[in-house]
Amino acid sequence: MPLIASKYGKGRVRVMRLTRDGDDHTPRELSLAVLMKGAFEAAWTDGDNRACVATDSVKNIVNVVAAKNLSLDKEAFAEAVAATFLDTYPQVEEIGIEGKETRWLRQAIGGRPHGHVFTLDGNGTGYVKLVASRDGAVLQSGLRGFTFMKTTQSGWADFVDDAYRTLADATDRIAATAMDATWTWASAPADYTATNARVLDILIEVFGTTYSASVQDSMYRMGEAVLAAIPEIAEIGFAMPNKHYIPINLTPFGLENPNTVFLPTDEPHGQIEATIGRG
Repeated sequence: MPLIASKYGKGRVRVMRLTRDGDDHTPRELSLAVLMKGAFEAAWTDGDNRACVATDSVKNIVNVVAAKNLSLDKEAFAEAVAATFLDTYPQVEEIGIEGKETRWLRQAIGGRPHGHVFTLDGNGTGYVKLVASRDGAVLQSGLRGFTFMKTTQSGWADFVDDAYRTLADATDRIAATAMDATWTWASAPADYTATNARVLDILIEVFGTTYSASVQDSMYRMGEAVLAAIPEIAEIGFAMPNKHYIPINLTPFGLENPNTVFLPTDEPHGQIEATIGRG
């Protein structure tokens, strides 16, 4: 029976490229599907893999091209990846690349665009919860899935060192989260919409402009700042899962990685939760 059509490659090849110009950073995050067509029929019909490029190599090519082309836009980056395949493997007749871009928007803090603080484009949803009875009511506002990131000024070090630990100390890492935050009103503010917006501004400013020893550290200080600034809020609770960006080991390809090429992953993720109140 004839083999009518075939292609193979790697899906969900996720890569973050980070350009650093002093304190001014630019993140470029993509998830790619890279599929090859060519003289690979024998792998299907005869169990013969001699012409096949390992799908792990597909992932490695994307990472190497990323390290050599930190500043290319997504279109030119896809072209560079395709050229590498066509120049390297004569058995590849066609290379198909599809990419989904995670778009990070530079955040303004104090009225000025910040060098390394970003929010996700098309971000988050508002949240409200009311429990009311004849004896009273509890009203809460908040956000769900509000995603933000800073590309430096974050670390995770001096944690338990035991037989199960494999993670090294880090003092300069990307910190990103998709935050759920819920604040409980003690009294009504003059304007809920304006006050809710002010809460978000405070949260991002504290997160983005101060060094973070951990998500726990930033979370507590973010909550403190909201309570100090807005007396109408009785308490604020957070659930902040880590969105990990893991530096990719490029030494097998003779390349260094000075915190510029990362594997984005959120499975599994750290899950950090707390509520800060007025005591």
